[in-house]
Amino acid sequence: MYTKKFEIRWSDLDANRHLANSAFINFMSHTRMGFLTENGFGQKQLSHYNLGPIVFYEHIYYFKEIFAGEPVTVTLELSGLSKDGMYFEFIHKIYDHKGNNCASCEMMGSWIDLEERKLTTLPKELFDQLDHTPKTRDFRILTKEDTRKYGKRPENLSPEELKDL
Repeated sequence: MYTKKFEIRWSDLDANRHLANSAFINFMSHTRMGFLTENGFGQKQLSHYNLGPIVFYEHIYYFKEIFAGEPVTVTLELSGLSKDGMYFEFIHKIYDHKGNNCASCEMMGSWIDLEERKLTTLPKELFDQLDHTPKTRDFRILTKEDTRKYGKRPENLSPEELKDL
């Protein structure tokens, strides 16, 4: 399991003097990028393949407050990967300094070709790296249908609604 420690800064707190939801997201994102960089997905490699990671969703479940003064540890495990590496899903858990699981997050993402601006598969070299990531006990093979399992679709404004803005 990949882990990263964080010190809680004053700017990480919200009006209730506990860790703000935006700080949870920032810590998890920093953990993911740290993991990717340390495992062959750094800027040089991604630039070589003209790839960038994108997020489809992050679902966070909060269990316990986190306050300033003590460090937290954020974990990362792979809970799903498509056969071609196009789709991936990570699970993050955030623990306080006593080992209490304070939050958990499911994150699903993909890879985008930065020139074509379209989703793309991973080159074998990068797929093999990602496939060797520590996996959750319930790891599964992802399909395109998994990206739409919540049934969310865009709802554009009509020309009339747009005029009223």
